[in-house]
Amino acid sequence: MSERGFDDLLADLEKAIAKLADGTAPLEDLVRAHEVAVGLLAETQSRLAELKARADAAAQLLSQ
Repeated sequence: MSERGFDDLLADLEKAIAKLADGTAPLEDLVRAHEVAVGLLAETQSRLAELKARADAAAQLLSQ
């Protein structure tokens, strides 16, 4: 997992999706953008689960 922040991951994912949505790039570039987007999506989902677990743990401590 990278050390990029969650917001940076989302921004990179949005860029990759925008490139795919445009659809005017050469096929090789579109395939690469898809590969990047899939990786970023997995990393973003993992980071989101980690942040949720941390938030849940903090909420648990506060409710004690």
